[in-house]
Amino acid sequence: TRRACTQEYLTTANQSEIRKAYLVSVSRTYIIQIKKRGWNFVGVNMAKKKNKHKKNKMKSTRCSNQHIVADFGNREDEKEVKSIENKDDERDANEKREEDNAAKSEELREVIKETGQVMLDQNRGKYRIQLITIIGEVEGHDILSSNVKTTKYEHILPKIAAIQDDDSVDGVLVLLHTMGGDVEAGLAIAELLASVGKPTVSLVLGGSHSIGIPIAVSTDYSFIVPTGTMVVHPVRMSGTVIGAPQTYDYFRQMQNRINSFVVKHSKIKEKRFEELLMETGVLTKDVGTILEGKKAVEEGIIDQVGGLQEAVRELKKRIDECHS
Repeated sequence: TRRACTQEYLTTANQSEIRKAYLVSVSRTYIIQIKKRGWNFVGVNMAKKKNKHKKNKMKSTRCSNQHIVADFGNREDEKEVKSIENKDDERDANEKREEDNAAKSEELREVIKETGQVMLDQNRGKYRIQLITIIGEVEGHDILSSNVKTTKYEHILPKIAAIQDDDSVDGVLVLLHTMGGDVEAGLAIAELLASVGKPTVSLVLGGSHSIGIPIAVSTDYSFIVPTGTMVVHPVRMSGTVIGAPQTYDYFRQMQNRINSFVVKHSKIKEKRFEELLMETGVLTKDVGTILEGKKAVEEGIIDQVGGLQEAVRELKKRIDECHS
C-alpha cells in the first residue's frame, strides 16, 4: 500500500526552540503536532492518496495554549493528539511541582540558618511537630559578639506564641545544646514554653547548662542523651558589682526564681537542688555540680535517658492522647 507523501514547511524564530514535534501516521493520514512556546507557523501540508492525486490543504488552528495541530478530521487521530496533550500537561504540572518544592526547600534552609526552627511534617502519621532549638548562649538585652553562637529571645518568643495560636501544629520538640546565658531571657523562654497548651518534649544533647536547665524542664517531658551534661551552679553577675547588702539580696531573689521554677517542673526537691548548687568538690574554679545523662535522671531533673527516636515517640504518644 502506498503511503501518503507529506511535506511540511516550517518557519520559526528559532528552530532550536521547538519543544517537540510529533508525526503520527494513522492509515493514510498524517497528523503533525508541533509544540512550542511563542513561535510563528507558516506551512502547507500536501497529501497524495492511492487513487486520487488531489491536493488537500492542511487545516491549522492555533489553540489558547499555543499548540498547533494539523488535522484531517479523523476522530481517532484527535484522540491520539489529546492523549499526547494530556501527557504534556502532566509533564508540565510535574515540572511546576518540582520548581515549587525547590523554592520551598530554599526557603526552609534560610529559616533553619537564621532561627534553627523547622516544621516536622513529613511522616506517615501526618503529625505536625514544630522543632525549636536552643543553642550556644541565650542572648539577653545586649547583642553578643558575632563570634558567639546565640539564641535570640526575639526569635523564640514570637514563635512560641504563634505555635499556641496555630491549630495546625500538634506539638513542640525542643532541642538543647546551650552553655546558658542571660537569666531573665532564659526564664522568659522557659515560662512561655511551660504555658503552651500543646504537648511539648525536650531533648538535651551535648549540654544544657546554667539557665538551660529551666528551659529543659519546662516541657511536659524531658530527655537527655547518655553523654549529655548539665552544670548546676549559682547565679553569676558580670560588670560592676556594688558591695552592699542589697546586691546580695538581689542575687538571692534571682536564684530563688530559678530554684522554684526547676523544682515546680521537675521531680527534684528544693533542698537537694540547693545542695547541688553549693557543691565545692566538683568544679575547680566555681561552686556547683556537673550531672551526666543518667545522673541527671537519678537526681530527678530530667525524666528519661534517650535520644531523638524516644523523644519523638513520646511526643507523638502525647499528641494522640490529646486528640483522643
